[in-house]
Amino acid sequence: MISNFKNLVTGDIAIDLGTANTLIWIKGQGIILNEPSIVARNVVNGEIIAVGNEAKEMVGRTHSGIETLRPLKDGVIADYKMTDAMILGFIRKIKLSRIARPRIVICIPSGVTDVEQRSVKESAE
Repeated sequence: MISNFKNLVTGDIAIDLGTANTLIWIKGQGIILNEPSIVARNVVNGEIIAVGNEAKEMVGRTHSGIETLRPLKDGVIADYKMTDAMILGFIRKIKLSRIARPRIVICIPSGVTDVEQRSVKESAE
């Protein structure tokens, strides 16, 4: 309960998008999320089913209607739409408030294009 309240009033957040794991740090709390950079989605309608640990648990254990993806490969964004979905999923997991607009820094791979940079920025807004 207290940690959820802290997430409502926080001012500074850092997100590190890694090929293997994504980390989220909140000022005063430290690293609050360290989960695999994986997305699970419904193949038929494109709906995101899970991100992070939940998506990792589905790897190799789902039917053909669900696929798991790693949107970052070899240090670059391989699928920017899935990267956006993953960022949104992680932000929802930490239950950030839309009332207090935190400052967010997102560490992205150095080789991303301008379009990918804009896409990542928009997913955090």
